[in-house]
Amino acid sequence: MMSTATITFTIFGKIVTINPSNSFSLFGHVFYWYGVIIAAGFLLAVLYVTRYAKEYGLTGDDIIDMLVYAVPLAIVSARLYYVIFNFETYKDSLGDIVKIWKGGLAIYGGVIGGVLGAFIFSRVRKIPLAPILDVGAFGLMIGQAIGRWGNFINREAYGAETALPWKMGLITKTGISYYHPTFLYESCWNVIGFLAIHFIFRKRRKYDGQIFLMYLAWYGLGRAMIERLRLDSLYFFGTKIRVSMVLAALTCLVSVVMLVYYALKKPDPAKMLVNSKKIEASGSPDVAANG
Repeated sequence: MMSTATITFTIFGKIVTINPSNSFSLFGHVFYWYGVIIAAGFLLAVLYVTRYAKEYGLTGDDIIDMLVYAVPLAIVSARLYYVIFNFETYKDSLGDIVKIWKGGLAIYGGVIGGVLGAFIFSRVRKIPLAPILDVGAFGLMIGQAIGRWGNFINREAYGAETALPWKMGLITKTGISYYHPTFLYESCWNVIGFLAIHFIFRKRRKYDGQIFLMYLAWYGLGRAMIERLRLDSLYFFGTKIRVSMVLAALTCLVSVVMLVYYALKKPDPAKMLVNSKKIEASGSPDVAANG
C-alpha cells in the first residue's frame, strides 16, 4: 500500500529516505499525524487571524465566535465534498465516511462550508461578511500550507510520474516509482500567496472583500495548474472532468474579473468596516483618509 511506502527525495545530490508512521501513541491513545497536522495548521491560522482582526474592524472575540459557526460546517462540507465525488470508495463501507482522521478532506469543500458558516455568523451578529472573509483568507492560506503536509504523511495527493530533479520517490514491495510532490507544490504556492498578500497588499486594501478575492484568484490559479498533475483527483460523475480543477479555474476567473471591476470603479476606502468605525468614533471622515 502507498500509505506505508518509504519516501525518498534527492536533495542537493543526496538521496534522503524517510518512512514516517501515520500515527503515534501517547498516554495509551493512538493519534494520527494527519489530524495533528491539520490541528496545528488550524491553531496557527486562528492565532494569525485573531492577531490582525482589528485591521478589518473586527475583534478577536468576533473571530472566535465566528469559528463556532464556521469550523463544524467546514469539516462536514470538506468531508461531504470528498465522499460525494469519491462514493465508490465508501458505498460498501459507509462507516468509513466518519473516519476523517485517515484523510479525505477536500479543501474546496472546507472553504465552501467555512464561508457558509461565516455568512450565518455575519447575519446573526449583524457584522458585514466581506471583512470577515478578508482576514479569514489569511487563515485559509496558513491552514492549507501546513495541512498539505498531512497528505505527505499519508502518502497521498501526489502527482503523475516524473523524472524532474525534485521528484518524490515511493518505495513499495514492487519497487520504486517517482512522482510530482503536488502536496509540496500547493503548500509552497500558499506560502508565497500568503507572504505576498500580507506584506504587499494588506496595507493597500481599498475595500472589504479585496483580500478574499485575491486569495481566490491566487489559490484558484495554482490549484487549477497543480490539479492537472494529480493522480487522485475527484471527477464529475462518470466523466474525466476534474471537479477541483474546474472550480479552481472558475473562481480564479470570476475573482480576477471582480478585482478588475473594483479597480476601475475605485471604491471609497471610508466605507470599509474598520474605517467606518474610526469615523464613527471620531466624528470626522478625515480619519479614514489618514487611517
